[in-house]
Amino acid sequence: MVFFEHHGVEEKESFHSLNLVNANFPLHFHRAYELIIVNEGELLVTIDQKEYLMKKKDVAFIFNNQMHEFKTNKSSTITVVIFSPELIGHFFMNYKGFIPKNNVFHLTQIPDMKALHSIYRQKSFLYDFCSHLVEHTDFMPVEHSTKTKVLHKILLFVDKHYRKDCTLKEVAKHLQYDYAYLSKLFVQMTSMTFTEYLTHYRISEACYQLKNSQQSIGEIAMNCGYDNLRSFNRNFKKITNHSPRKYRELSST
Repeated sequence: MVFFEHHGVEEKESFHSLNLVNANFPLHFHRAYELIIVNEGELLVTIDQKEYLMKKKDVAFIFNNQMHEFKTNKSSTITVVIFSPELIGHFFMNYKGFIPKNNVFHLTQIPDMKALHSIYRQKSFLYDFCSHLVEHTDFMPVEHSTKTKVLHKILLFVDKHYRKDCTLKEVAKHLQYDYAYLSKLFVQMTSMTFTEYLTHYRISEACYQLKNSQQSIGEIAMNCGYDNLRSFNRNFKKITNHSPRKYRELSST
């Protein structure tokens, strides 16, 4: 079982870091990017069925929607950083639909996470890791096997078509798969329906536009695939606990 976490679909741009000792975490994926930095010990990380034995000063740069899990090998102290794609928007747009051939690279020193006390330091920190990754490896279009490959194709379809009438029936037609099969597969692998995922994706995009543009709420709703403002307002409040107007007010303070 693979499960979906809601990192990256929050109402605000997010940057979370935590230190873990002798940690294990099961197979999962999320819209956010993730960094796993080994401070001490060894960690066995699996990313899209590829295994990496990570040691001190190694870092794994996990792309959005990549399936991953990790297990401590004897002992480990790690730092995990989970952050919204919008924090590295230029990189995110340039590499959407691609993944690294090698997700893991080596650092010369362990970063000082306490120094990342402002959004500007956080973005500088993240873009520095983007630079390391680009210099370290090539990238390839999302390609996986069997169910994982199909799931990634569904997620990529949402990336490209969420502004339009994006339905699982359209996905099935585009991918030439049976609708019932895709519906069952999506729930099995994410523990949520396609409609639930699409709603969270659209609302996360709306949050970003409300915070970073001067467009009207109606325009943003249309940009995010809603032709019915009432439905947009209802879904927005259900996920963020605020109306779009209130969210914009809170974001500007």
